[in-house]
Amino acid sequence: MKRATVLVARAVFPEVLARLSQHFEVEANPDDTIFGKPALAARLAGKAGAFTTGSERIDAEVLDANPQLRVVANMAVGYNNFDVAACTARGVLATNTPDVLTETTADFGFALMMAAARRMAESEHFLRRGEWTKWSYDMFTGSDVHGATLGILGMGRIGQALARRGALGFGMKVIYHNRSRLAPEQEAPIGARYVDKAALLREADHLVLVLPYSAASHHAIGAAELALMKPTATLTNVARGGIVDDAALAVALRERRIAAAALDVFEGEPKVHPDLLTVPNIVLTPHIASATVATRRRMADLAADNLITALTGGRPPTPINPEVLREGRLAEKTPRA
Repeated sequence: MKRATVLVARAVFPEVLARLSQHFEVEANPDDTIFGKPALAARLAGKAGAFTTGSERIDAEVLDANPQLRVVANMAVGYNNFDVAACTARGVLATNTPDVLTETTADFGFALMMAAARRMAESEHFLRRGEWTKWSYDMFTGSDVHGATLGILGMGRIGQALARRGALGFGMKVIYHNRSRLAPEQEAPIGARYVDKAALLREADHLVLVLPYSAASHHAIGAAELALMKPTATLTNVARGGIVDDAALAVALRERRIAAAALDVFEGEPKVHPDLLTVPNIVLTPHIASATVATRRRMADLAADNLITALTGGRPPTPINPEVLREGRLAEKTPRA
């Protein structure tokens, strides 16, 4: 039987490429070029599967140009780059990489929150400019993290991991808002308290966003929401760009309506709203919350597991639209020997 051909859309660990090559004919992208939609559609010609990242938009147009495509495996927990409904309608399995990056992302989210609270970026820039000439009692005084109120918007795996760090490590009071409330046995160990969104915004000393991006969560934090927050509060986003109205956030920071912010994700990234680059009270990082060698390798391995399993007749570990498997529609796309 002729081996299936897959596209690995971005550069990835050589060991992962070698593993995929044991099963498939692999078209790799060692130059790490980001393919626009026409180029991506052309590259997918004749491919049974694709190993993707958040950079590749898989929508109806791309799928219709490639009716032979069977599996798209995202090396990410988020999948707003996939039109899942379009994939499902065409019998294309979509997969992602949940769980393997939970603790690493929570570590980074907590670090960003602390950096914002303690004004680390501001003070480093001050030092690098050579402006530090003496100690003063109020030099870069920020806000405490220990004993403060941690507000979490989105209480999935990463939100719960952040809550554990705050409650058990720093004695923080944890409040949260989510589409659904946690079970009592999940709330009790960390003393988490479910509140409505308005109460979350009003009460949190440090608000962290970890909700998935969707049309419903677009600009979930905008000017009106920022106006409800304490002027001493901080905002941290390790979820997805577009959840925060970056332009409104820049205004709130410049006018000190909130004390500080920390962002790892941006609307329209890798572009960053220029106003965010002009305010001092912000920490900015380039979407690296999961960026440890061990975690990125686990993500790549899980994406490869999904691709290999789906295209060799097994059940992938983490499908996004498992109804494609239940209905046997993936098998219908399998070429006969």
